[in-house]
Amino acid sequence: MHLAPYSTAYAPAAELNTEGLADFLRGFFGPLFLVTVSVVALFFLFTKEVTRFVQFLVIAIIVGVIFYVPNIIEALARAIASALGVV
Repeated sequence: MHLAPYSTAYAPAAELNTEGLADFLRGFFGPLFLVTVSVVALFFLFTKEVTRFVQFLVIAIIVGVIFYVPNIIEALARAIASALGVV
C-alpha cells in the first residue's frame, strides 16, 4: 500500500492548546498542597517542635505565594534579571 506524501496518515497534529493549563494545575494541586501542609504542620505541633513548625509555615506561605499569585514568577524573573544587569 502506497501512501501519498500529504495523506491523512502524515497530517501534522493540531496545535496543542495550553489555555487554562495553569488554572487546571492550580485546581488539581492546590487542595493536595493544602492537605500536605496541614498534615506536616499538625505533626510538628503534636511533637511540640514549635521552631520547626514556624519555619515550615513560613516556607509553605512563600511557596504558596509563588505558585498561586498570578504572574509572580514572571515578575520575579524580571526583577532578578534587572538586578543582575542582564536586561
